[in-house]
Amino acid sequence: MDELCQTSGKFVSLDASGLAVGLPEGLMGNSEVGHLTIGAGRALYQSIVEINFAVSDGSLWQKEAFVKACERAKSGNGRLHFLGLVSDGGVHSHISHLFSLLEGAKSHGVPSAFVQFFADGRDTSPTSGVTYIQQVLDHLARNEYGSLATIVGRYYAMDRDKRYERIKIAYEGLVQGTGESCTKENVVQLVQSRYQKVGDEKQSDEFLTPIVVDSNGRIQDGDTLIFIDFRADRMREIVEALGVKPQFETSSVPKDLSVVTMSQYKEEFPFPVIFSPQEPFNVLAEWLSKNSIPQYHCAETEKYAHVTFFFNGGKELQYTGEERCMVPSPKVATYDLKPEMSVAGVAEKMVETIGSRKYPFVMCNLAPPDMVGHTGVYEAAVEACTHTDKAIKAMKDACAKHDYVLLITADHGNAEVMKEPDGSPITKHTTKRVPFCMFGGNRSFKSVSHNASLQDVAPTVLDLMGIEKPTDMIGVTLL
Repeated sequence: MDELCQTSGKFVSLDASGLAVGLPEGLMGNSEVGHLTIGAGRALYQSIVEINFAVSDGSLWQKEAFVKACERAKSGNGRLHFLGLVSDGGVHSHISHLFSLLEGAKSHGVPSAFVQFFADGRDTSPTSGVTYIQQVLDHLARNEYGSLATIVGRYYAMDRDKRYERIKIAYEGLVQGTGESCTKENVVQLVQSRYQKVGDEKQSDEFLTPIVVDSNGRIQDGDTLIFIDFRADRMREIVEALGVKPQFETSSVPKDLSVVTMSQYKEEFPFPVIFSPQEPFNVLAEWLSKNSIPQYHCAETEKYAHVTFFFNGGKELQYTGEERCMVPSPKVATYDLKPEMSVAGVAEKMVETIGSRKYPFVMCNLAPPDMVGHTGVYEAAVEACTHTDKAIKAMKDACAKHDYVLLITADHGNAEVMKEPDGSPITKHTTKRVPFCMFGGNRSFKSVSHNASLQDVAPTVLDLMGIEKPTDMIGVTLL
């Protein structure tokens, strides 16, 4: 790799984190979005980024599902509920999205809006809930619109393990008002008192049993519900209970509820979605197939989904002319115990396939630098990189022998930084730029004026192959 990175005109660095791969600014990349971006030739904005943009430019208020929910509430009983995790954790939801939706509902003339507050304490500090409660109260007062109705911990409202006894507690708090009552003036004090209790009575945000702040905010017949979380997994059970049918015995089942969700929680759900799933068209694998170019994708077990599902645009689809190969990963407790993993086996398959000259496009993932990097064991990571380097050498020699051009990049950073300044291990990804090296052929990388990123890989591949890139690809060739 040192040799390849030092060859003039054959090396550039690529951005593999943050907005360049569809993540929030400054957030480290990961294997899934990295392969998605490489294969799609464009950054596919993750839900939080897409919603953030819609909040910033005001387009959230004009989203069809949101507008129709507001119209339905306004023409019906005048009641609109916003339900979801209220914090700035950014993993499942974001409080700024709630505030924008509230402002939008007011703008659309919905008479009454209620906030059903699911407390976090897992992606945020366990006792930070009072801060978010106060922020909600301040926002409602400042805008003279809306009411904080119910507070309940995510342990109950956001179960995902079919522990319906938990969902029932949240449900009956939301529907029946079952819980401890208080007012908006003393709710912060009440939550703080639960933090300070001892033994089994002590509750942090995640485990708050229902608190009823506004009894008029119970979910009633004919109400309209908007679920604000963008992540699906922990919304499915509570949405099913309110929008389809409770999976538990309860005396109250409100009729004629209208449900809208921020994102698609489940394909089978019949509810309108504010932000529909992105389905990228004409990703590299699909475009090669449309141009009748045979292709070969290879990885060991740990990264097989990445060179197939994610590289192919997040689709469970094997394109015509696409051959796949999975080399078994070693069965060890942690990969520092076998830092070479199965990289030699992957290289062997690649060398064999290149030698067959059957596939004009062959690609693989070499797993050790990432998987062993996650262990935080420096010596093992060095060994992992050494074995990976040998595998690259074998493929480089095969490319030279059979007139292939070799391109090498990474989906994100990891093994290049293994220690904190104090010497403690680092096990996470980094935000560092990644190499993009080329060997063979008579082309060179041009002087890059834009922020070259992973989205430029697929257009560069197509340029090398003499194939016009599809208009769907935002990235540009670096040749």
